[in-house]
Amino acid sequence: MKFNFQNKSTVILVLIAFQFSFAQKKEDNIGAEVVNVVKPYTPTLSDAFKVQETAVLDDAGNAKKENVKYSIFSFPVASTFTPSKGKAEGVEKTKQEHLFNNYATFGVGNYGKLIGELYVHQPLDNNNYVGGMFRHLSSQGGIKGVELDDQFYDSAIDVVYGANQNNMSWKLDLGYHNEIYNWYGLPKGFGSGLSPADRISLVTGIEPMQSYNTITAGGKIDFNEGLLDEAKIRFNRFTDGFGSAENRFYAKPSLRFAVMDESITTNITVDYLGGSFKNNYSNTNTQPLKYGFTNFGISPSFVMLKDDWTLNIGASVFYSLDTENSKNSFFVYPNISASYKVVGDLMLFYAGAEGNLEQNTYMDFVAKNPYVSPTLNIAPTDKQFDIYAGLKGKLASNVSYNLRASYLNERNKALFLSNDYNEDSSNKDYGFGNSMRVAYDDVRTLGFSGELKADFSENVSFGIGGSYNDYTSDMELEAWNLPTIKLNSNIDFNITKKWNAGVNVFYVGDRKDQKNNTDIVFITAPGTNPTTLDSYFDVNANIGFKYSERLSGFLKANNILNNSYQKWMDYPVQGFQIAVGANYKFDF
Repeated sequence: MKFNFQNKSTVILVLIAFQFSFAQKKEDNIGAEVVNVVKPYTPTLSDAFKVQETAVLDDAGNAKKENVKYSIFSFPVASTFTPSKGKAEGVEKTKQEHLFNNYATFGVGNYGKLIGELYVHQPLDNNNYVGGMFRHLSSQGGIKGVELDDQFYDSAIDVVYGANQNNMSWKLDLGYHNEIYNWYGLPKGFGSGLSPADRISLVTGIEPMQSYNTITAGGKIDFNEGLLDEAKIRFNRFTDGFGSAENRFYAKPSLRFAVMDESITTNITVDYLGGSFKNNYSNTNTQPLKYGFTNFGISPSFVMLKDDWTLNIGASVFYSLDTENSKNSFFVYPNISASYKVVGDLMLFYAGAEGNLEQNTYMDFVAKNPYVSPTLNIAPTDKQFDIYAGLKGKLASNVSYNLRASYLNERNKALFLSNDYNEDSSNKDYGFGNSMRVAYDDVRTLGFSGELKADFSENVSFGIGGSYNDYTSDMELEAWNLPTIKLNSNIDFNITKKWNAGVNVFYVGDRKDQKNNTDIVFITAPGTNPTTLDSYFDVNANIGFKYSERLSGFLKANNILNNSYQKWMDYPVQGFQIAVGANYKFDF
């Protein structure tokens, strides 16, 4: 049924009139009525069904596209633009200083000082090389107040041959070392009970010269892969001018292997020592004084890494044979260390407990103190444990520090002590209180140390350090000749490209020693009144001048304060010393 527009309009007008006829008037009141909701409104959503309808396409709007064919008409256009060529900005290169393989040094100074040094290193091909070094330092003496000869000579020559290959490197070396010293430290008041003529005759009859000779041969090999990490072997033959002789041979291979994804490092030690002294100190023996030790050791360890912790866990086991006294000993030592990064590289906490069996030798004693008598007692030191803890790191990018506290327990620790004497000694060279011996004792050491290093710039570097040690001995009255306080400081700087300089200062605190004249009848027991050796400062400086790439000169000054301090009892050192010399670098 269809309606036209006029009928639609009539229906609308009738509906509007009907609405207005039922509209509420303003003054009417329809009242109030209560409506009770019996059931709450619960709306639902009906399913929607998609109307399936196929769109009707207008073919007029989907006409087939026509292919348009076109062509480009090109013709040349003249251009007057010419781009400029780019120029790379140059970087000024600093000329790299040539590194020479060889150098020679020569210098002279007061007290008849002579300095000589020659170093050569020559590659034979891409892998093999040969090298050698000669060193000499001597002085004609002249220390004020010293009555005996006090000159010394120290010369050494070493040669080496080695190779660096893809999977390993090795070298062999051979050396000879000669030293000549004099026992010039006569005690105060020596010969005071004699007439002047007899005293002069006694002093002039002393021949205090002692000479030491060392022959060394050894080798080292390093592997980049495999079970054997490295190995060292060395033989030392040490003799003196009084018939003493000592032989030492040791081999120290190091193994590295993996167990349960952990790398285990094992150091093995085989150490043989044998020697003899012709006489004892009182010169009463009829047979040489022999000594001999053979030590076998193994030290396994492994490293654990966890976050900022690094832990090294290990132990050392030694078996020592005293071949002359038929005594065997077994030792076990801790080898534990740990570190923790408290603040990255700025602060590192570290701690540990370590121990070791240290084989003392006549050669090592002479290196520390050349004024010992050739009548020593040689024995190893049982370093039971060294417990330590500390902090190290950086205060700035160019300032580093290290603070350390430790407690060390040593059995049979070697201490240098002056020999007793009498003026009728049968040992005319070292028996007049002018030599030293070795005393052994159990010593416990509580120590604190610290150091600070700073590189203020490429031209200035500074360092300062010190240590404090409190010693407790069991049998001896003192920890002989061990200072409680030691300090040192140095500064090095480049003044210009040609000039450089440096200053070194060190301080050594009081030490204790004693020597007794056995000819004197003591009211109190001898050896109950140790002598205190005064502390001392030593200031040294050096200036260098670089004349050319090859040639440079130096000026060195030692003991600038001219202190006549005693490093050992009755052994004053040389006063103010100055030396001048030159260094020349070259290639073959």
